[in-house]
Amino acid sequence: MLTLCSFLQFWTRLVGSSGMAGLSKRMCRRMGVMVAGMTAVAVMTMTLNGFAGGGRAVLTAYAEVPGEEPSQALVHQSGTEESGTLTEAKVQFRLTDGENLREGQALAGSMLAEDIQRQEAAKNEIRAVVEKAKDEIQKAEEQRALAAGEEPREATVQAAAVNCSQQDYEVLKRIVEAEAGICDTKGRILVANVVLNRVRSSQFPNTVTEVVYQRAQFSPVRDGRLNSCVVTPETVDAVNRALAGEDYSQGALYFMNRGRSRARNVSWFDRNLTYLFHHDRHEFFK
Repeated sequence: MLTLCSFLQFWTRLVGSSGMAGLSKRMCRRMGVMVAGMTAVAVMTMTLNGFAGGGRAVLTAYAEVPGEEPSQALVHQSGTEESGTLTEAKVQFRLTDGENLREGQALAGSMLAEDIQRQEAAKNEIRAVVEKAKDEIQKAEEQRALAAGEEPREATVQAAAVNCSQQDYEVLKRIVEAEAGICDTKGRILVANVVLNRVRSSQFPNTVTEVVYQRAQFSPVRDGRLNSCVVTPETVDAVNRALAGEDYSQGALYFMNRGRSRARNVSWFDRNLTYLFHHDRHEFFK
């Protein structure tokens, strides 16, 4: 700015000197315009120089890569304040990251606990259903014995020692419906008996779901009837009675509907298994 002021003072003295007195007004105006233009150019040049310096400073500031030491120029300009701010930000980030991890672990633990509680509640519900069915069987036996003038026996057979989850219970109801939905109550109980006998046998898997879904064992799994069937109250009652211990199976592990089975399957049953008895539409084997 001092240079600009000196230039303007020089031009004023020049115009006022006697050497410029003889100039016409038109020439004076032209020279005034030129001076004004030169003045504007000078002001813009100095302003742009100031912006250029600021731009370099901005580029220098943003050139720092997180995690690296700041450049010497940046340290010279801002001292240790920016370095302290960067460290504080890293510490805050790490603290926040740790808090999120703890919150996530707590949420996962809570969800796991809720899932365990739901499973236990489902098992308790199934146990209650089975106990109720056992009581009904015992009462029916007592009434039968009383009518026949006999001493009442304990529940027909020892209760099925099967760990039945909610999923197993649903699968058992569906396989009984799909295989024996058109049979009488005893026929439905017999199909449930066979499934439970397999669960207890070392020759087969140890859960209802695994037994039913074992490869090439039950046709309703293969043709989709297991999932499409609608479980009736009669089937639910039969399954509950089987779970409570009502058993007519004589230890049967297989059953077959001879009229609806393939010839090679019928032949395999007859050659490899021991025939036990026939009820309704099914023959039972061991």
